[in-house]
Amino acid sequence: MFVSVALLVLIQSIAVVPVTVTSRSPRVEVHEFSDAELSCEFRTENDENPRIEWKKIDKDVSFVYYDGHFVGPFHDRAEIKGATVRLCRVTQVDAGKYRCEVSAPLDSITLGETNVTLRVLVPPQTPLCDVPSSAVTGSQVELRCRDQHSIPPAVYTWFKDNRALPIRQPNATYTVNEFTGILTFQTVSRADTGQYHCEAKNGVGPAKSCQGTHMHIDDLNVAAVIAGVVLLCLIMFFCAFGVCYAHRHGYFSRHRGRSFWIAQCHGTAHISSQNLHRTEHT
Repeated sequence: MFVSVALLVLIQSIAVVPVTVTSRSPRVEVHEFSDAELSCEFRTENDENPRIEWKKIDKDVSFVYYDGHFVGPFHDRAEIKGATVRLCRVTQVDAGKYRCEVSAPLDSITLGETNVTLRVLVPPQTPLCDVPSSAVTGSQVELRCRDQHSIPPAVYTWFKDNRALPIRQPNATYTVNEFTGILTFQTVSRADTGQYHCEAKNGVGPAKSCQGTHMHIDDLNVAAVIAGVVLLCLIMFFCAFGVCYAHRHGYFSRHRGRSFWIAQCHGTAHISSQNLHRTEHT
């Protein structure tokens, strides 16, 4: 009797578990063009044949797996086992958040869901480098390096004559931002002449470098600058003198031009009148 009561209490104490949905890997990172597994595991209370759906959550929600079939771009390159999905040869288009939904109409709680975020890693590409071919001493010069495709974003190292420039060095005449790829010389000198190239790396694939470019630093020609300033001052002086001379002699006066044309008109009228009198006397 005691055993029967204990068994009854044990059966009643067993918790009824409604539908639950979980993922072994809620965040997945894979290299581009490799396969990605989106884990989804579920447990139901009564329903032995629940409905499984996968959706991609972007600006709009779109189906990945619906009514027992993969749809859209996943039609020919995905497979499902239980509720876990494997995507083949993923690209950046596939990156984002996915939702696994399990519907069990026979359970007391009919719907369960879990989210999986897919991040597709991209190795560095050959960076674009902007290196001036020449500059003058004492000027500020920027060298730029950028790879816009690597994920995670690349970090950059600059090289002069195939030797890496330290990011932090006491009394350095330059600064390097390893995250933006900008190498800045506040005041270049002739010692900064050399061949420069940049390397991008992000730990996903091999590092990539741009082709080296030679930057030549010239001394500022002070004599030529002074001569140019003097010449400019002389030109401005003669222009000002010419304007003053023309203004003083009335070349810019409107009245002079008007008087000239009035005199011309009067003279013409007088000549015509004389000719008319001569004709009448004749």
